[in-house]
Amino acid sequence: MNDWIAIGAFATIALLIPVGMVAASWLLRPTVPERHKRAIYESGEVPTGDTRVRFNIQYYMVALLFVVFDIETVLLFPWALVYTDAIGEVGLFHALAPMLLFVFILMVGLAWAWRNGAVSWARSPQADRRRATNQ
Repeated sequence: MNDWIAIGAFATIALLIPVGMVAASWLLRPTVPERHKRAIYESGEVPTGDTRVRFNIQYYMVALLFVVFDIETVLLFPWALVYTDAIGEVGLFHALAPMLLFVFILMVGLAWAWRNGAVSWARSPQADRRRATNQ
């Protein structure tokens, strides 16, 4: 039963600390009501134009591919550090095969993304016209 008392005390403290911080900041903050502070943008900036801006989906595709290959680098670096020790313990094939399979799967994914146009940028009409006149 003592374990449950400790868990309850921990849960109570875990709830009281954030609630206490929010309450203290609410009580201590200066309140200067002003119409511009309640605008869409903070710091009293007057918004210009529409707040909904359309972004090219290509930015997200490149960011996603960057994350995938960044994780590959994070996994390859520690493997490369212990590679020579692993050869002595488990042999060349068992040390090299899993990482080669991992890199092969990533390269297949990159080839698929490249073939489907995930890494090629959308062209503007002006660029298409310039390209047509140059050819």
